[in-house]
Amino acid sequence: MIVRIMGEGQLDVADGHFAELNALDDELLAELESGDEEGFRRTLGALLDAVRRLGAPLPDEVLEPSELILPGQGASLGEVKEMLSDDGLIPG
Repeated sequence: MIVRIMGEGQLDVADGHFAELNALDDELLAELESGDEEGFRRTLGALLDAVRRLGAPLPDEVLEPSELILPGQGASLGEVKEMLSDDGLIPG
């Protein structure tokens, strides 16, 4: 799956890694709902780090349609809330 981190670029993440990413997404959703700013910052960082670690960066000259768009590290609680679906940031 092609994942875009806003302000950084695109990565190709194998479907087999989404269980790990969904666990972090569930944690992030709980922190957003409770207004836990510190936990939100920590978990958003962990989620983005996991995508970077598990994904293969696409070259800048290659622009594929992103199947998933994640906020950048500096995104606010409000900005991330606007990006949420019922499943969180990551479907499934």
